[in-house]
Amino acid sequence: MATMVLSKRWQFLWMFVPRLAYDDSYQNVDYGRFSRFVDRSLFLHEALVIETLRFKLGKTCGGEDIRVWIRAADKLSVRELILEIDFSSSESPPKLPGSLYTGCRALVNLSLDNVVLADVASSVSFPSLKTLSLVAVEYSGGDEFVNRLLSSCPVLEDLDVDQCPYDNVDIFTVRVPCLKSGGFCIIESDMPKLVTASFDVFYSHFGNFLGSVTSVKRLDLCLSTSESAYPVGSVFHSLVHLKICTCETEWLSLLMCMLRDSPVLQSLKLEQYHGTTAGNSRPCWKEPSSVPECLLSSLKTLEWVKYEGGEEEKEVAAFILRNGRCLEKVSISSSSADPCEKLEMIKKLSFLSRSSSSCHLIFD
Repeated sequence: MATMVLSKRWQFLWMFVPRLAYDDSYQNVDYGRFSRFVDRSLFLHEALVIETLRFKLGKTCGGEDIRVWIRAADKLSVRELILEIDFSSSESPPKLPGSLYTGCRALVNLSLDNVVLADVASSVSFPSLKTLSLVAVEYSGGDEFVNRLLSSCPVLEDLDVDQCPYDNVDIFTVRVPCLKSGGFCIIESDMPKLVTASFDVFYSHFGNFLGSVTSVKRLDLCLSTSESAYPVGSVFHSLVHLKICTCETEWLSLLMCMLRDSPVLQSLKLEQYHGTTAGNSRPCWKEPSSVPECLLSSLKTLEWVKYEGGEEEKEVAAFILRNGRCLEKVSISSSSADPCEKLEMIKKLSFLSRSSSSCHLIFD
C-alpha cells in the first residue's frame, strides 16, 4: 500500500492483490488501529477472488471483528482462509460465527488454530473444501457436530487434526471416503482413496483405526501401544514408505507387525522425534519365526535417526541387514555426542552380516 504515494498509476493496485495477511502482533500495533485498518482495506478491496486471506490475531481480538471479517471473506470469494489465535490456556478462545460454515461456499482450504466452532441449527456446507486443518479447536456441539462438520465436506482430500484436552469431543470420528491424506485421531469406515496418513496418538485405547487406511502409500506412526492398532489379517498392500517414531516402548512391536503386513514396503524410517518419557522401559526384542516378505523382495532403504545403540536396536538393525535382500542403502545417525561411544556403535554395526552385497552402510 505504501507504493500508492510513488505513482498515480500505482495508487489503486493494492486493491487487487490476491493474497492478504493481517498480523496484529507486528510491531505491537494498537489493536483498535489494526481493526480499523483491516475493516477499511477489506471494504475497499476490489479483486474478484482472494486466493489467500490470513489472520494472525492476539489476545485482544474481538469476536465481533472476526464475524465482520468472515462475512467479508464470503463476499470476496476467498479460496483459502487461515485463522490463528494466540490465546493462553487460562483464557477462552473466540467463538467463530456460524456464517463461516454456512456461507463461505467458495473455500478450498481452511485452517483454524485455537478457536471455538459453535454448533448451529442450520445446515453446514463446504462444497468446495479440499484441505482442512483443525488445531486446538473446541467444538461446542461435541461429537455430533464434528460428524456433521466433516460430512459437509464432500470433496475433502486432506485433513489434519490436532486435538486439545478441552475440545469437548470424546471420540473424533472421521467418515470421509474421499480423503487422500491426513493426520488425525480416530477413523471409522474404509477410505480407499487415502494415499498419505500420519497418526500421533497417545490414548491407551484407540481402536482398530489403521484397518481403515490399508490403501495408503505413505504412513507416519507414533503410537503409545501396538495392541489392536489394526485388525488381524489386515494387509497394507500399497504401503511403500513407512515412518515410525521410537519414543514409545511399543515401537518395536509395532515395527515388526507393520513389516509383516506391508509386502511391498520400499522405504523405512525410524526416528525418535518426541523424546522418551522418563521411566519408560526399553522394548524387548524377539526374533520373528519367519522373515517378512518386504525384507526378501522390496525394502531398499533404511534410515535410522537418533540411534542410541541399545541391545534391542542393534538386534533390529542386524535382523534387517541379515535378511534385506534388496537393501541398497542403510543410513544411521547417532543421538550420542560422545565420539568414543559413536565409534563403538560403528564397530558393532560394521561387523553385522548383510544379505545384499550392494548395500551401503552410512553412519553419522
